[in-house]
Amino acid sequence: MIKNLQSKLQQTPNKPGVYQFYDVKRKIIYIGKSKKLRDRIRSYFRNAKSRSTKTIALVKNIDNFDWIVVRSEVEALMTEANLIKKHKPKYNIELKDDKTYPYIRITKEPFPQVFLTRKIIKDGSKYFGPFTDISRLRMTLKALYKVFPIRSCSYLINDKTIKEKKVSLCLDYHIKKCEGPCEGLVSEQQYSKMIYRVEEFMKGRTNIAKDYIKKLMEKAVSKQFYEEAALRRDQLLAIESFKDKQSSISANFSERDIIALAKNGEIGIAVILRIRDGKIFSREKLSLKKLDAEDEHNLNTIITRFYLNSDFIPSEIIMQTPPKDEFSLLTWLKNKRKKTLKFLYPKKGEKAKELRITYQNARLLLGEWMLNRIKRRDQIPRTLNQLKNDLNLEKSPKHIEAFDISHLGGTNTVASMVCFYNAKPMKNQYRKYKIKSVKGIDDFAAIREVVYRRYKKLKNVKGHSFPDLILIDGGKGQLGMAVSAMRELALDYIPVIGLAKRLEEIYIPGYSEPQSINKNSQGLLLLRRIRNEAHRFALNFQRSKRKKDMVGSIFTEIPGMGMKRINTLLTNFESIDVISKLSPESINGETGIPLSIAKNIVSLAKQNVIK
Repeated sequence: MIKNLQSKLQQTPNKPGVYQFYDVKRKIIYIGKSKKLRDRIRSYFRNAKSRSTKTIALVKNIDNFDWIVVRSEVEALMTEANLIKKHKPKYNIELKDDKTYPYIRITKEPFPQVFLTRKIIKDGSKYFGPFTDISRLRMTLKALYKVFPIRSCSYLINDKTIKEKKVSLCLDYHIKKCEGPCEGLVSEQQYSKMIYRVEEFMKGRTNIAKDYIKKLMEKAVSKQFYEEAALRRDQLLAIESFKDKQSSISANFSERDIIALAKNGEIGIAVILRIRDGKIFSREKLSLKKLDAEDEHNLNTIITRFYLNSDFIPSEIIMQTPPKDEFSLLTWLKNKRKKTLKFLYPKKGEKAKELRITYQNARLLLGEWMLNRIKRRDQIPRTLNQLKNDLNLEKSPKHIEAFDISHLGGTNTVASMVCFYNAKPMKNQYRKYKIKSVKGIDDFAAIREVVYRRYKKLKNVKGHSFPDLILIDGGKGQLGMAVSAMRELALDYIPVIGLAKRLEEIYIPGYSEPQSINKNSQGLLLLRRIRNEAHRFALNFQRSKRKKDMVGSIFTEIPGMGMKRINTLLTNFESIDVISKLSPESINGETGIPLSIAKNIVSLAKQNVIK
């Protein structure tokens, strides 16, 4: 172990907590938990023979570590899950589609809203999900809105807004989709009872909603309110239709989730089968990368990440084997559910059969995923071969670099360079440039400068490969200047083309007219994608520079604030708004700027913050 790490380890407490490993760039590469922090961290630097390939690679890249002490193993479990979700470290198990999973949110307010969301807000709202099967989610929402008169507006409705008549009835009320809470036509108590039935419906307990609506229909018929009775009948039909679309799987009516993992090396598919009232309520899947060799660790990740933000927790969770932190997971889920819960690992009987069906689903989905991965790998060369043919190149352009210019009326002119390899963006190779030699609006000269600077520098880097194709965002003028720069560097053997935005025309050196390429060509579509990425990257850089310059110009008014201190300030704090909320002491601590100057900075920021 590195000496400084050894010294730090001696100061690490042997208590429950979470640890974070950093690389040399101070980037978090792994997050873990342990009931004994010091022992766990030390274990990474021992027993080298028993390490997995992933762990060997991890240890090789550890430059430093930090730790957070918590009160219990359960708290360590949850802290780890939240930090992994936030930082997405390189060596932790990766949930491939994690960013896209939607939830159904029931807001915490007098008259709650119910809607689909991908953003979790810790404000007491309830979340049902995650849903990976979008088609089934849409079906559920459709049934939900047909059955329950949930308000669709986003206004805050309470006693005050009702009394002051700040919100009025909308179309939904007149077409019987809402009962008009905004004008006090339904009480908070009545609306809450309806929301309770919405929650039960979301838990798969449709019979509760069905029985309630049946009573309302019978009551309406007895009072000869035939219009209302017809509405209740339609709601019952919507529930029956929803139930009919759910597959029957069991005569056992206990609510349970069945989790099965199928894997191939470090990739895998986890399927979560949600069974409610003997029917499959939903089938969710998680695509996983960088799996551990031991399934108990993988199950830990699946359970914590899947149920992290969900109130959609059953009384039973069925799995193939126990997860690593069985007791901690059970404790956490019981606390979330506020009811009893148990893990089951059946080997025979009906539940074992359901587990085998779930595992079979996982295996089939894994096979499909692996097949698609192979297809995608095969597709890339075909796209590049198409591009080779379209442009009459000598070889397929595996390595493509693209340039774009961005400015605002000739000010703050910047350039971007994006790099694609095998049709995939290599973001660690992206570069940003401040244009130095050009004044005013002159995209031609700006392109020449950035192309010249880029490849002059590369010529002096040993072992660095040049691109197979250079793409310029622009027409004949921009292309001509780029070719001129390459010729001056004696690199004019590298193909350079221009792609004009307006008509999506391709320009090639030596031809005065744009080249005719099939608009549906996969090669052209790839060029457009790369050009658009260069444009996005340049525009974002130009905007951030403009913002930084604007902020910087404000602080030049303060005595003692030179460009060095301004740059230090803006490196640590990105906007006036952020700075305005800081204390002078925190600015002093983070930047080393004297306290007297820091006080003036905060004062000036508060005066100039955009309200």
